[in-house]
Amino acid sequence: MNQDPTAEQRKKDHIELALESQVNNTDTRFYYEPILSGHFANQKDIESTFLNKSFKLPIWVSSMTGGTEWAKIININLAKACSEFGIGMGLGSCRSLLYSDDRLEDFDVRKYIGDQALYANLGIAQLEELIARNQFSVISELIKKLQADGLIIHVNPLQEITQPEGDVIKFSPLESIKSLIDKLDVSVIVKEVGQGMGYRSLEALFKLPLAAVDFAAHGGTNFTKLELLRSKNSSLIPLVKVGHTANEMVEMSNQLFSELGDKFLCNQIIVSGGVSDFLDGYYFIKKSKVNAIYGQAGAFLKHARGEYSELRKFMKGQKKGIEMAYAYLRLKKD
Repeated sequence: MNQDPTAEQRKKDHIELALESQVNNTDTRFYYEPILSGHFANQKDIESTFLNKSFKLPIWVSSMTGGTEWAKIININLAKACSEFGIGMGLGSCRSLLYSDDRLEDFDVRKYIGDQALYANLGIAQLEELIARNQFSVISELIKKLQADGLIIHVNPLQEITQPEGDVIKFSPLESIKSLIDKLDVSVIVKEVGQGMGYRSLEALFKLPLAAVDFAAHGGTNFTKLELLRSKNSSLIPLVKVGHTANEMVEMSNQLFSELGDKFLCNQIIVSGGVSDFLDGYYFIKKSKVNAIYGQAGAFLKHARGEYSELRKFMKGQKKGIEMAYAYLRLKKD
């Protein structure tokens, strides 16, 4: 009796694909330890508490889109994936909901995401405007309307300056963020939109009782570049090269964590921007001294515009990949 009926075809495949399977570069960030674990033996290590919610995988769907014809199907698909795979998400800009409920169904995904973390999203310019009008209740109403767990504030001065329809940010974003957390008892995440943030900005944010800081680092989707492409304005192109990578921001966060001590009040980070795959995500999580998960936007967007089955297939691959990383990889010392 043939104990291995697939052996002949498998061996034939091995011979035919041997040359194509050669790899000439090595990811030198990790020790590969095949002796220490069985298949996904350490997968329980992946589960964590973040934003006071249970995460089965350390993944965050970073804010992407809102108020467009695609937004509804994208957000529903993403919410379904969050529910099935135990992750969280930030909605795209909810600015349109400040003025009308016409696009509410594009964002109203609580019934699809279940109890997983869901955050609404406003720009710093909109926050500044609401503060000027003393309309903090509008923010509370937005969060309640979406049954969200809190609010993301995206800080995007370069995008606003380069956007043809951009808003003028009159005050320090730090000032507006402080006003928000002083006036409202709401869970707040602060993020950039593709440039990342430097040492002094991170220091100021980590001294605030924020729920998390989302890096949106340099190296991923860059909204300054996007706006310059829209406007065909090449004179400001050098600005797109300015910023901080996710790796640099993790290192700065670790330094600040050690330096600030009891003054370090924001104890969670979402490492996003230039996180191309689960190996990057695993690397940054393990490198961080601060409680961390990793976020992606473009990778999800690519698979979320059609049938849910496509996004589900992508997520199953991400789940298996991160499980394998936790089981077999250990970080080398930098």
